[in-house]
Amino acid sequence: SSRDWAAKGPMLLGVRCVIAQSFERIHRSNLVGMGVLPLEFMHQQSPDALGLTGEETFDIDLKGGQLEVGGVVEVRVGGNEKVKSFMTRCRLDTEVELAYFQNGGILHYVLRKLVKGSQKK
Repeated sequence: SSRDWAAKGPMLLGVRCVIAQSFERIHRSNLVGMGVLPLEFMHQQSPDALGLTGEETFDIDLKGGQLEVGGVVEVRVGGNEKVKSFMTRCRLDTEVELAYFQNGGILHYVLRKLVKGSQKK
C-alpha cells in the first residue's frame, strides 16, 4: 500500500531516522517495521524555531544501540557556520518495537528468530 511505501522508500534510500513534529500512528509503526527510527521534536521545537534549512548534516547519538522506549536522543546539526544540538523524543513505544529497530526492522527480527530456533533442534 502507499502507507507501506511511505516507510519502504526512505529505508531503501538509506534513511535511518526521521525527525518530525508528530507521526500518524500507522506511519510511525511502518517506519519502525522498516528499521527507520522515528524521532519527534520536543516541547516547542520545530525546524523553523531551530533555524533548520534542509542543507544541514545530522549526527544522531544512537547510544551504541542501547536506546530506551520513549527515551531522549540527541541530534547534532552541522553544515551552518556553527554546530548546534537539540534533543528529540524516541518514538519506539514498546519493547517489541525497540527489538525490531535493533534488528534492522521486523523482517530481520523474524528471520533471526527463525534461524535461532532452527539451530536449537
